[in-house]
Amino acid sequence: MEKDVRVIEVKRSIFENNDQDAARLRAELKEKKVFLLNLMSSPGSGKTSTLLALARALAGRIKMGVMEADIDSAVDAEKMMEAGVKSIQIHTGGMCHLDADMTRQGLYEFGMDGAELIVLENVGNLVCPAEFDTGAVKNMTILSVPEGDDKPQKYPLMYEKCDLLVINKTDVLPYFDFDKEKVERYAKLRNPDIDILYISARTGEGIDALADWIVEKANEWRA
Repeated sequence: MEKDVRVIEVKRSIFENNDQDAARLRAELKEKKVFLLNLMSSPGSGKTSTLLALARALAGRIKMGVMEADIDSAVDAEKMMEAGVKSIQIHTGGMCHLDADMTRQGLYEFGMDGAELIVLENVGNLVCPAEFDTGAVKNMTILSVPEGDDKPQKYPLMYEKCDLLVINKTDVLPYFDFDKEKVERYAKLRNPDIDILYISARTGEGIDALADWIVEKANEWRA
C-alpha cells in the first residue's frame, strides 16, 4: 500500500533563516558603524596578498581588521598579524563557507567597538560562499588572470552576489590567453551593476583605486 511521503524543504528553511539572521547582523553593524566586507574567491587567487597590499594603502585612512576563515590552519591570520593588522582566525569545522551566525561569532571575538573596516576573508571556494549571506555590507570577489576569463560563466552565482570584481595578477597578462573584454561582458551579464577593477597585488598596480572604492563605500555606510 502506497503512503504519502512528507517532504520537508530543509535547504530552503536554512537559507531563509540565515537571510533573516544576516539582516539582523547588518542592522547591528549599521548601529555600530562597522563596515564589513566579505571577500570571496578560489584558492590561489591572491586574497591574502591583496589584503596585505590594501593594509599598506589604507594606513592612515581607515582602521582595518581581518577575519580569516579556513577549514584548518592559522597561516593567513599569522601573515596579517605579522604585517601589523588586527586579525583573528575562524575555523569552519570542515564547512566550505561561513553563514551569518558564524560571522557574528567571529565579529564578537574580534571586537566591534571602535572598529571601522573589517574584511572577512571567506573560505577559498567559488560555489558555497556565494550561497550564504554572511551579513556583510558589501561582497567582493577576486579573479586572478591565470584562472581564465570564463569564470563568470561557470560560477554565475558568485558574480551575481558580488558588488565588486577585482581581477588580480595583471602583471602576468602577457603570458595568458585572458580577454578583458570577455570577462567584463560575462560578469555584466550576470550582474549589470557589478564594479570591476584591475590590480596586481605583487606590483601594487591598481591597489590605490581599490582602496578608494573601499573607503568610499565604508564612508557611505558609516555616515
